[in-house]
Amino acid sequence: MSFDRLGRTSSSPQASSPLLFKTAAAVALALAANAAWAQSDAQVYESAIAEAARLCPGHSKERTTPGIRAVPVGALRVLAQRNYTMCPDRRLDAATPAVWYGAAGVFAWNPDNKGAAKLIAGKVDAMTRKEEFPAETLVWKADGSEAKGVTVPMFEPRPRPAGAY
Repeated sequence: MSFDRLGRTSSSPQASSPLLFKTAAAVALALAANAAWAQSDAQVYESAIAEAARLCPGHSKERTTPGIRAVPVGALRVLAQRNYTMCPDRRLDAATPAVWYGAAGVFAWNPDNKGAAKLIAGKVDAMTRKEEFPAETLVWKADGSEAKGVTVPMFEPRPRPAGAY
């Protein structure tokens, strides 16, 4: 049996508390990091739609669901881990129907553009596979190529109720 400088044994609660705290903190972090991976595929899709409902001003179930359901579930899990979301945005024009707002962590697409959901799903999948999410805004043309020097509407999250801060 060993004693510390205060005369406590190594099995005393005071001496083991820091180790117990560190272990508990490590377990909590591991569980939180894996929460998105523990959900079923259906739960991942529903969580992504619920997050869009909370954050996106242009959300409606009819506009949001097809775009989110076009994305592979593994890519949605990566987005959930990073607290990124997907938002339909009818303000985007037909020539540039898909956008990554890096500062906000939001992928947006024009749900009225027939190919936009497929386009944004491909971009989300590619970016999550590489795990490259630049801080700047990226805009894609309808053919999938990057659009340079174009102006798109700024992303503005849905206003929150006064008590939700």
